[in-house]
Amino acid sequence: MNNKIDISVAIITKNEEKRLHECLKSVQFANDIIVVDSGSTDNTVEIARSFGCRVYVEEWKGYGPQKNSAIQKSKNEWVLVLDADENIPVETQKKIITVLKNPKADAYSFSRKTFFHGKWIRHCGWWPDKIVRLLRKSKGSFQRQIHESWATEGSVAHIDAFINHNSFENYSNMLKKLDEYSTATAYELHQANRKVLPTTPILRGLWTFFRIYIIKLGFLAGLDGLVIALTNAGGTFFKYAKLYELQKDNKYIEEK
Repeated sequence: MNNKIDISVAIITKNEEKRLHECLKSVQFANDIIVVDSGSTDNTVEIARSFGCRVYVEEWKGYGPQKNSAIQKSKNEWVLVLDADENIPVETQKKIITVLKNPKADAYSFSRKTFFHGKWIRHCGWWPDKIVRLLRKSKGSFQRQIHESWATEGSVAHIDAFINHNSFENYSNMLKKLDEYSTATAYELHQANRKVLPTTPILRGLWTFFRIYIIKLGFLAGLDGLVIALTNAGGTFFKYAKLYELQKDNKYIEEK
C-alpha cells in the first residue's frame, strides 16, 4: 500500500512463522510496525524483517509487560496491538483509517471473529469477544501477565468491525496452552494472596463447563464446542488446583 498512515502496529511473537505472514500482510497500511520476539527458533524474525518491521528480541516478561514493551517502542501516538494469530480484514482497515482522521475516544475495541479447524466459532462465548486493540499509547497500559487488558485514563469506544483470529492449531495446542495459562494465572493469584478451598477447583471447573457448553450454547459447535468447554473447564480446574498447591507448599515452608 503506497498511502500509509501514521499508526504503529505492535506485535509480540514466539515461533509464529505459520501465521505471522498473514498478520503482517493485513497491516501494510501502517507506516510503523514493531515486532517484539521472545526467542523464536523458527523463521519468525526473518519473516518480520522481510516485511520491513523493526524487530526486537527480548526475554519473555508475560503478555501484558511484553505488549507494553512493544507499544513503548512505537513511533506514533496511535498504536494497533495485534497477536501474531490475528489479522485485519480490508473493511476493518478502512474503518480504522476513517476513525483516526478524527478520533473521538482514547482507545477503541473491536469484535474478534475466532476460527478453529477452519470454522468460525460463534458460540462458547467466543463471539463477539470485544477487545481493545486500537489505542493512544500515552493514555494507558496493559495490565496483568496473562489475560491482559488495556487500562486507560481516557474514554473507550467500539468500532463496528471485526478482527480475524485463527486461535489454536489443534487440540494438542489447546492442552499445551491450558497448562501454560493455568500455571501463570495460579502464580499471579498466589502473589495477590488469593486463598482457595480444596473444593474450589471442582466447583469452579464444573461451573465453567456449564456456562460455556450450556449457557453459551457450546453444544451447537459440535465436537469442537465440547472440546472448548472441557478445555476451559480443565483450565479453570487446574488454575485453582495449582493455586491450592502453592498455598499448601507455602504453608509447609512457613511451618517448617
